[in-house]
Amino acid sequence: MSFGLTNAPAYFMYLMNKVFMEYLDKFVVVFIDDILVFSTNEEEHEKHLRMVLQKLRENQLYAKLSKCEFWLLEVSFLGHIISKGGISVDPCIIKVVQDWVAPQNVSEIRSFLGLAGYYRRFVKNFSKIAQPLSKLLAKGATFEWTNKCQFSFEELKKLLTTEPVLIMPYVQKLFTMYCATSRQGLGCVLMQEGHVLREHEQNYPTHDLELVAVVHALKIWRHYLMGKKTEIYKDHESLKYIFTQPDLNLRQRRWLELIKDYDVNINYHPGKANVVADALSQKSYCSHLIARARELPQELCEECALFMFGILSHTKAVVLEIDEKIQAIKQSIKEGRSSEFTEDEEGVVWYKQRLCVPNIESLQELILCEAHDSAYSMHPGSTKMYHDLKTRFWWYGMKHDVAEYVALCDTCQRVKAEHQRPTGLLQPLKIPEWKWKEIGMDFIVGLPRTQSGFDSIWVIVDRLLKVAHFIPVKERYTGKDLAKLFMSRIICLHGVPKRILSDRGTQFTSIFWKKLHEATGTKLDFSSAYHPQTDGQTERVNQILEDMLRACALSNKKSWDKSLSYAEFFYNNSYQASLKKAPFEVLYGRRCRTPLLWDQVREKVVFGPDMVKESERQVQEVRNNLKSRQKSYADHRRRELTFEIGDHVYLKVLPIRGLRRFKVKGKLAPRYIDPFRIVDKKGAVAYQLELPASLSRVHDVFHVSQLKKCLRVPEEQITLE
Repeated sequence: MSFGLTNAPAYFMYLMNKVFMEYLDKFVVVFIDDILVFSTNEEEHEKHLRMVLQKLRENQLYAKLSKCEFWLLEVSFLGHIISKGGISVDPCIIKVVQDWVAPQNVSEIRSFLGLAGYYRRFVKNFSKIAQPLSKLLAKGATFEWTNKCQFSFEELKKLLTTEPVLIMPYVQKLFTMYCATSRQGLGCVLMQEGHVLREHEQNYPTHDLELVAVVHALKIWRHYLMGKKTEIYKDHESLKYIFTQPDLNLRQRRWLELIKDYDVNINYHPGKANVVADALSQKSYCSHLIARARELPQELCEECALFMFGILSHTKAVVLEIDEKIQAIKQSIKEGRSSEFTEDEEGVVWYKQRLCVPNIESLQELILCEAHDSAYSMHPGSTKMYHDLKTRFWWYGMKHDVAEYVALCDTCQRVKAEHQRPTGLLQPLKIPEWKWKEIGMDFIVGLPRTQSGFDSIWVIVDRLLKVAHFIPVKERYTGKDLAKLFMSRIICLHGVPKRILSDRGTQFTSIFWKKLHEATGTKLDFSSAYHPQTDGQTERVNQILEDMLRACALSNKKSWDKSLSYAEFFYNNSYQASLKKAPFEVLYGRRCRTPLLWDQVREKVVFGPDMVKESERQVQEVRNNLKSRQKSYADHRRRELTFEIGDHVYLKVLPIRGLRRFKVKGKLAPRYIDPFRIVDKKGAVAYQLELPASLSRVHDVFHVSQLKKCLRVPEEQITLE
């Protein structure tokens, strides 16, 4: 091939592999232009040499005689010396390493570690020894040659120049593999191998953690074990039934597919007998490899040091005499019955790498307060707080104590958003028995003022048939003005309703409005404070109407009142899923003619008494449809919550009308305000609160979804009571 082509080595390697395909890994190893022929005896070797040379002749490939060596007992190949005894480092490399001077910059460190890393299989605990040098290669790290770096450099040179030898496996024999697992790492012994657990692997359950050790070993020794009979010994007895276990999770199924590629048999081996693999998996340096250095401000470091010093001092002074549980742990350490607990020279007990905090409420409270309430903690949730604490501290029931501390935090209860389903199961209003017997009404306000002066819409909806009327009004209309419109637009068409459901707008709570409907025999019902879902049907119609008006406003937003009649026509003639037909059709017993559907083909014509029966049938059908949909649709998205009279609850502050009455506003305002005492229960999901005089203008009955239980009443409120 021509010199200088960038793909020449890769293409030549492809050619050599293709030529010697049938001999590769049987008695031939090829790397570009180096060909190794290996045999077990001289007669076999002569036969193999003839076969290789014949292949070269057939493919017109020429070997230079001066560069060929035959009948060797050892050979130098890719920086290694390969012999009958095994694999060792090339003496030429050893000479280079011996003469290597201490690196002066990052580039020289990278060169040294590159060479040393190539031979890392010959160095036990290579990553641990090279760690000080590896840290200097980190992005942004300052080059500082310390005593640790010098020791690491000299130790690697020493280990690389002692000429360790790795023996070759005897592939005809049965392979035996021992595996063990701990929370720090995996240990596997075929020859010798260990692996530090990754962060996600530390969260595996014990059964999966034991299985991942087997999978890890099979992957790293695939070239030895594929196609060979292998016996695996584990100190986890249930693992030997993995092949017949009926229920496996997705991770276990994926691993089982990999294991079935091998001819393996899993056996139980007691942990005490499995000492080699256990030693690999539980080496103490694994925990240090997981740690990450954090750069902290000097002031914060000093504060943390003082805090830890106080805890340790308190621990040493008090634990030895008071805490019976830690005394029992210390006794088990002395008797050799505890492998996870240790005691240092000062008498402090440690659980793995975590400080054992004595069962002293004030000390545990101090730690919890520092981890939750301090300026640099910022009130984390219980899960985050527990995982932060458990890296340094341990005591019996710590997770429960953390969860309880966060749940009782007054600040968290006021400002944290809830991520659970809304509280309060649906309490459906009774379905009306006939058309226009019960209605709901609401206002859409804040619209652009039209040429006629309208800036609001009065939405009135029949609660049974969903027939709606949209009436343009002005915000300054009084109760008398609305009464005139109500008479001309509703009562004249549908008669006097028996019940009206609305919010607590000033127009509906005025004395005139109440007296008017008292005279007509109409009952007025109002929604609970700041809970428009009470009349959810009207609120939904408002949303639909607003969307229709937005479409009309694209051309001229100040003439939306001219489009209101078309919106009413379209809405009343549109299919409703709960009715399974259009509101107009249920109201009048026939379909409405439109420019698009002027006449229905083969339309059924109904006259006289039959029309009345048909209308009654349709109304009953609508009531049945509403009953079947109403409660099942809502309750699967809500959860039940009840309070008792005398309980204290926080009140949610919503960005709706009346927000300023609570004197709380802005993006950073708390989500809940002072705990109030429940004085009465109104129905199944509404409660009356004892509000202070400053909130006297706020209606004191609230839906349960606006309340959150106060788990710890502030001391100042207890004093007042």
